[in-house]
This record gives sequence, structure tokens and C-alpha cells, in this order.
Amino acid sequence: MPIARRHLLRVAAAVAAWPAAARLAFADTYPSRPVRIIVGFPPGAATDIIARLIADALSNRLGQQFIVDNRPGAASNLGAETAIKAPPDGYTLLAMTVTNAVNATLYNNLNFDFIHDIAPVSGTIRSANVFEVNPGVPAKTVPEFISYAKANPGKLNYASFGVGTAPNMAGELFKMMTGVNIVHVPYKSNYMPDLLSGQVQATFTPIPLTIGYIRAGQMRPLAVTSATPSSALPGVPTVAQFVPGYEANIWHGIAAPKDTPTEIVTKLNTEIAAVLADPAIKEKLDKLGAEPMPMTPGDFAKFISEQIDKWGKVVKFAGMKPE
Repeated sequence: MPIARRHLLRVAAAVAAWPAAARLAFADTYPSRPVRIIVGFPPGAATDIIARLIADALSNRLGQQFIVDNRPGAASNLGAETAIKAPPDGYTLLAMTVTNAVNATLYNNLNFDFIHDIAPVSGTIRSANVFEVNPGVPAKTVPEFISYAKANPGKLNYASFGVGTAPNMAGELFKMMTGVNIVHVPYKSNYMPDLLSGQVQATFTPIPLTIGYIRAGQMRPLAVTSATPSSALPGVPTVAQFVPGYEANIWHGIAAPKDTPTEIVTKLNTEIAAVLADPAIKEKLDKLGAEPMPMTPGDFAKFISEQIDKWGKVVKFAGMKPE
């Protein structure tokens, strides 16, 4: 087992070095004041939307405000550092996402070690991207796209929100596993106008951002990037049906600074699981093209480690450098 993974599992399972009576008393009264959930992205981003949904539900369940604190900057690293360096008392949490796992390899000069400096609490949701093309591309299936791309190396472009973002990672994983040569075009703003006009030909876009264009016939979905089909796009296959083993989910979760008392982590985990089991929450997530992803702290620690390993290989394959 890699050293990093062993460490995460120890952090998730370790008992904080407090006298037992004090720990239990603290857990019983927690939270006694508002709790911050740091989001490393601006309002309206997917991480922000999910964090606010979870925060509102936890506020109602625990009788204290869970407040989303947006700290965008440095590809979410600013928010991560803010949360990681906060006191480990359960009153500052991090809304984390797949981007944090990517950044662990993409950036080699961070002021923190993500894998060592967090206490995983729970996964929250997972959702898929949709691999789609402009209707002008003469490919209606994933195998047809692969054949067309191999016959025209370097002539097809795919758009993303920037280096290291989920659409970029999904695209580079596709390239790594299929051997196609398609060119990444990073955007700092909305790329849909260029995609609709055909200036770029393909993308791996979060389903909620593009489902309207698909329903209007302006974009052609080839597949979803999850391991199983998405109920939001019935009839659309998975990439894995044609590229075995391919999976590129967007996922979210909650973490705390390392050394946060185990009792607090356990209490938060239990409450988040209850939130995600609520039918009203499930209905809201379904409308966002997402599904609950509850995990124990130990399982979430293992999952994070596996994601860092997985996307680290893609970062190295693509020779990615921070923008």
C-alpha cells in the first residue's frame, strides 16, 4: 500500500489525542456556533451549488448555521489552503472536488500537502460529463469518433474550462486510453458559443450545463463519462461500453483539517449520510444530473487516494502544466 494512502487511512481512522470524556462532551455539544464550509470556486460553480445544498440541510438538522464561504483563486488551491490551515475544531470544513485530487499532482509548489493535511469526512455526490460533438462532426458514435480522429490526427479540437478542470481531465483520459490525437483548447470563459458554431468540435461537459442544447438538437451526445448510464440522458451509452475501464466522474465531498477530533468527523459523516438519504435532496440532485455518494471517512480516504493516483497518471501522460 502506498505511503500516502496509508497516511490517509490512518488520519481517517485515528482517534484524536484528547481525554475520552472531553472528546465525547465536545461531540455532544457540536456544533455550538456557526460552521464555515470553504468553497474554492465562485458562487454559481458546481462545487458552490452542492455545498449550499448540503449546508442548508445540515443547518436544519443541527440547529446551527453552516455558512458557505467562497474563496476562489489559484484553481481552488486558495480555498483548500484556507481550510487546511484553519483550527482543527470542526468549525471550518472544505467542500472538495475532483479538482483537488488533480491539483495534488498538477501543482508542485503548493503551501500544503493535500493528502497529508486533511481529515476526510464524506463523499457527497457524483455526476457525469457528456462527451458531445457539434453536429457538423461526421461521427454519431464513440467508435466512429475514434476512427475519424485517427484518420484526421490533430484536426479535431475539444474545449474545456482550463488545464486541470474536469472536462480537460476527461478529455485527456480519453486520449490516453484510445490513442487519438485531438487538440485541447482551454477557455477562461464560456466555450459553448464556439462549440455551437463549430469553431471547436467536441467537449466533455457537465450534463446540467449542456442538456438544453442536446434536447434542442444543437449538440450531439456520443456518450456519458460515468461507469453507468445517466438517467438525465436516457438512451445515451457510456464511453466505457466502447473504451473498457473508462470513467471520468465529477465528484464532491467534505473534508476537515487534519487532527479534527474523530468524534466530530464521525458526527458530520452521519449527518451528511442522513442528508443524502432524504428523498427531497435526492430529487434536487437528480434534477442536477447528480447522485448521492455517501462514504465512511475511511472509504472516502481510500477513494481520494485512488483519485490522486488515477489523475496523477493522466497529468503526467499529458505533460500538463498549471496555467
